[in-house]
This record gives sequence, C-alpha cells and structure tokens, in this order.
Amino acid sequence: MFLGIDCGTQGTKALIVDDQGTLRGAGHAPHDLIERDNGAREQDPDWWTTAMVKAVRQAIDQAGGGHDIRCLGVSGQQHGLVVVDAAGRPIRPAKLWNDTETAPQNAALIERLGGAAHWFEAFGIIPLTGYTISKLEWLRQHEPDNFRRIHRILLPHDYLNYWLTGRYSAECGDASGTGFFDIRRRVWAQAALALIDGGSGALAAALPELLAPDSVIGPVTPAAAAALGLSTDCLVAVGGGDNMMAAIGTGNVREGIVTMSLGTSATIYSYSGTPVLDEMGCVAPFCSSSGGWLPLVCTMNATNVTGRAVALLNRDIGYLSEALRASDPGAGGITVLPFLNGERTPDLPTAQGSIHGLTAGNMTAENLTRAMVEGVSFGVLAGLRRILPDGDPERIFLVGGGARSAEWRQMIADASGAEIVVPAGEEAGCLGAAMQAMAAWTRHQGQAEPLAAIAQRCVAVDVAKTARPDHARRAAYDGAFAVYRDRLRQIHGVTG
Repeated sequence: MFLGIDCGTQGTKALIVDDQGTLRGAGHAPHDLIERDNGAREQDPDWWTTAMVKAVRQAIDQAGGGHDIRCLGVSGQQHGLVVVDAAGRPIRPAKLWNDTETAPQNAALIERLGGAAHWFEAFGIIPLTGYTISKLEWLRQHEPDNFRRIHRILLPHDYLNYWLTGRYSAECGDASGTGFFDIRRRVWAQAALALIDGGSGALAAALPELLAPDSVIGPVTPAAAAALGLSTDCLVAVGGGDNMMAAIGTGNVREGIVTMSLGTSATIYSYSGTPVLDEMGCVAPFCSSSGGWLPLVCTMNATNVTGRAVALLNRDIGYLSEALRASDPGAGGITVLPFLNGERTPDLPTAQGSIHGLTAGNMTAENLTRAMVEGVSFGVLAGLRRILPDGDPERIFLVGGGARSAEWRQMIADASGAEIVVPAGEEAGCLGAAMQAMAAWTRHQGQAEPLAAIAQRCVAVDVAKTARPDHARRAAYDGAFAVYRDRLRQIHGVTG
C-alpha cells in the first residue's frame, strides 16, 4: 500500500491506496489559523505534525494496519516559510501562502533588482506577494533576532519531510514558488537571496538539497514510525506542493489536460514539456513535480468567499447550490469582486472585496450568493484564458470543495465551454502524493514505472458528476464576465 498526505490551510488529510489506486483508508484533522487585520496569515508547524499523526492514524485504522505501506508522499500548501534553528525546531510560526503582510517587502525586492523585467530575465519568474522570498525579507526587517537564528529555510512540505526522515530536502515543483529559484535551469537562485543577506551567503547556505521528482528521501525515523503507526521500512518520497500533487492526482502529467481547483484559493494549470514564460507575471511558470513544467494561475479567494456568504445568510453550504438553481447567469446585474484576502491574479495584495450593481429589484439572497460564486469563478476563468489563450479546453478536471456542487460544476462548464469531470476520489492532492510515492518506490526497487502509466490505472472519473456545457447559456456568462472585467478595470485599473 501507499500513503498520500496533504497538509493544507484548513487541515491535513491522509489517503491510503493499493498499487491499483483502490482506496484502503482515509483520515482528516483540522488546523487552526492565525489571522490579523494587517494581512498576516500564520500557522504553527507543530499543528501540522499533530494533525498528520491524527489523520494518518485514522487512515491506518480503516486500512487494517500500516505495516504494508511501502512508501509515502507529502503534499503541502505552497509558498509558506518555515525557518528552523540548528536543533531543527521552528523558530516562529510559518507565514503562509495567503499572507499579504509582506507586500511592501515583495515590491521593494523587485525594485532592488531593477524591476519586474530584470527579475524575469534573471530567473524566469516574477515573485508575487505570497511567494516565500518576501517573507524572508519581512523577517529580516521585523524580527532580526529570529532572522539571525536561521539554520534551514523550508517550505511546509519540506518541513514535514524533515520531521519524517531527519533529512533536509526540497524538489523543483514546490521550490519554484519561492521566488529564489530559477525555473528554467532548475537550480536555487542564490542571487535573489543575496538581495536580503547582503551577499553574505548565509541564506544560500540554509537552503535544503534539491532532489529529483521520483527520488526517495529515506525511510521514516523510528520516532516518526512509532507516532504514525508505520514500519521503519516505509520510505518517504520527495513529495511536492499541493498544486503539483493535485496535477499528478488528476493525471495532469502530459500536455492537453487542465486541472482547476476550487478550495480556499483557486488554481488552474496544465502540464507543459517546456517552460512557459510570462513576462507580465500573471502566469506562474512553475516546474511540475513530474519532470516538466506546470504553468499556473492562482487566485486567493474561492471557497473562503462562498462559505462566508452562506454563513452570513445563516444557511448551510448546501444553500450555494439552491441559490444557483433559483437565479440566472449575471445575478440580476450584481457583480462581486471577491478580494477578501487581497488578490494574487491580478496582483492586488491590498485590494478589498466589493459589491456592485445592487438595486431594489435584484437584491435577493439568491442573487447575492450567485454573484459571489460568479466573482470567484470569473477570476479563475480569466486565468484559464491566460494559460490557453488560443481557445477553450475540451476537458477540465475539477477538484476542491467547489467541485462538490453540481450547480457550480455546471456553471464552470457553461462559462468555459469545456466538459467538466471530477475524479472519483475527492482528494487529488493526497492521491497524487501516493502516486508519486509509487513511482519513487518502483524506481528505488530498480523497476521504475512512469507516472503516466500509474495515472492510467489510478485516476478514475466519477461519471455521475460530469457536466457538459450548455452552449445556449454561454452568451449570458460571457456578458456577465465582460461586466466583471469592466468593474475590475474601473475600480483597480487592471483587466481580468
């Protein structure tokens, strides 16, 4: 059996599958979140390890034991900064992907290198607020004592791998979202870190070792094995960022496949065999965790917006679908710019949410709820147009909490013109991590199996959840999307 672990913003999930991808056990444990009005979003890494133990133990109980688990993989929320001291202990809470407190530091770093164009030319990527590099500069400015104690710089999944194995390591997919990684050459961009430490080399010396995407880091330590209920023979694969693992978990390991995730944030991405470079910085030209590249657009507001909307109306989450059924595309003329956490794409870290077009005639609970869903959806569909500017995709794999709503799936189908399919298992990140563990284990055994072959047998579609586009509704959504883009331009001076 193989174990996939996904450490997200809201909780940690665990999934155990056999080598055919058949589910054997699953578990989940929630996380707390530190939120401050200045945009800070943080979590204590100890919360992650505690949740991981709970989630894995639950999955193992369902699977009837953990000693047949040959290898595990970890998927982690991208961009978070975990700094540890010489004893391997976190120095402070991790600043997360959706932390916008470091927006001034991000802008200053880009200017220090001569502007976005120079940064792009040097490293093939332009750091956005939320990337890891600005968090290091923030730490240097605001907590100099903690900055001086840095022994290793890790991402969330890197830290969990260290907890599991005692070895500091990283891989190119997750590393490419730091802002101090050259995505074309697949090496750390030490010159970017020199902007922070003055060229002393201290930060470069704190970087973990980069491993290939099908590597095994090593076996779990006796302490980790005892905590989780695993054998000390269980190996740990290199793992990756949550988007990279979800790509693997939806079979997005070859060109022509699109994955859209509607979770706390929303992402959309498609595998490429060559680097996809965007000098405007709107498309993140990340490396994949399968040997290629994964051009990706991320918006920072998705189910956090829709969940708050239905809670405000004192309804449960099922009301989301009810409201979509009871209203029409365009929400009666209401448009929502859903920037509750600021926004990454377009790059508006200090933006706030806003509602436009309210009248006495259209101000209903159903229209307001639909407008929230449409605002979220239009943001991510604008990203799809950036990734695939030459036309609509034929098929989109939809994952995340938003994929559970039949009405939301149909909205995405109608607005995009694509067939929407949902994986048979909801946890694409967990499954992807388990699949990567399979690939790493077979390589370790001397009989390497390609991820594409593993995906062929492990990634199944829930046929009952497939949504095909109603082309008669496309025009209405195109009109509503045009209004959304006009509002974006009027209020923030940018286009979607």
